[in-house]
Amino acid sequence: MDILKSIEHEQLKNKVSELRIGNTVRVHVRIKEGNKERIQVFDGIIIKKQGGGVNETFTVRRISYGVGVEKTFLVHSPRIEKIEVVRVGKARRAKLYYLRDRVGKAAKTKEKIGSKIENKEIVIKEEVVPGESEVIETADDVPVVEAPTEEVKEEAKLEETVKETKTEESKATE
Repeated sequence: MDILKSIEHEQLKNKVSELRIGNTVRVHVRIKEGNKERIQVFDGIIIKKQGGGVNETFTVRRISYGVGVEKTFLVHSPRIEKIEVVRVGKARRAKLYYLRDRVGKAAKTKEKIGSKIENKEIVIKEEVVPGESEVIETADDVPVVEAPTEEVKEEAKLEETVKETKTEESKATE
């Protein structure tokens, strides 16, 4: 099983946009037509998210010429160029299937008042650059200096706790 996890970990993107159900997003997808490759934009509301890891998907719904169109995208797909949040929607359910029965303005989610459109990216795996944590000078008179790893780890833990408290506060206000 370790081999499978290592292969899956290689396929994951480094940074992924934070996707929330009810948000109106603009997904930029690379499409290959013959020898040409272009980017096509698909606007719509995220009605569901499912899966995890490499198999994590989200479904975007929009109404095009009076017909409802839903597309399911893999979050870690190399075909997805970027995902922009156009509008922050207010949703109290995990799946918004009830939007399928609605037409016109009723097929939209309410907008969260006072919320900022932020393109937050979630770091899934960090790139480790060799030699970044150590500073070594090669002069004979200058001693070797190493970066204090304990202080760096403590700062990272503090940043994580601050992020967690902010997310808990934002969830409490919803």
